[in-house]
Amino acid sequence: MIAVIVPAHNEAQHLGHCLTALKRAARNLESLGEEVRILVVLDHCTDASHSIAVAHGVSTLSINARNVGLARRSGAAMMLEQGARWLACTDADSCVPPDWLLCQLAFRADAVCGTVHVERWQAHQDAMLRQRYEAHYQPVEGHRHIHGANLGICARAYERAGGFRPLPLDEDVQLVNDLQQSGARIVWTARNSVSTSSRSDCRVHGGFGDFLTALGT
Repeated sequence: MIAVIVPAHNEAQHLGHCLTALKRAARNLESLGEEVRILVVLDHCTDASHSIAVAHGVSTLSINARNVGLARRSGAAMMLEQGARWLACTDADSCVPPDWLLCQLAFRADAVCGTVHVERWQAHQDAMLRQRYEAHYQPVEGHRHIHGANLGICARAYERAGGFRPLPLDEDVQLVNDLQQSGARIVWTARNSVSTSSRSDCRVHGGFGDFLTALGT
């Protein structure tokens, strides 16, 4: 079974679009006979995120930690208990391409680190910010960007590395570092880029939204 894990904290604005894209990617893999399960980890949600996940027919897990590392770790543990052999991770404010899962599995690697891109910039974000972002970010094969919004891990490699640590920030970076230390074969690709939000009201302080804000100052 292939598991997709989506941490969410009050993501009602974006979650529906995220799940629509994920279900499309799942259907493309299921057409080849694979089973795909999508799990939304609802971390201290007080909005309609739970209702949206239920309406999309995906699994949910509720925690009260306000900690993205613990949310990913809890979701991974649940999916591993259900027999997942591959863990695909994205974020609730992101939309994966239709061939996202197909691409991850095709590499036959221990882990796949993909790129992200901003498809729709917010109206108040000027052209200078976009230029600075595009100059800084290099979406090429062999890149070294790490994003929880575009990450796939073989279950065995994940367990050898100790899994996501319960960190409030950079849990994805730490996992990839741990994978490298364990000798995992990691593919760094730009072939399956994930569209993500350019919002400034990010859910994790120090995350992608704060990175964009810093670029604009």
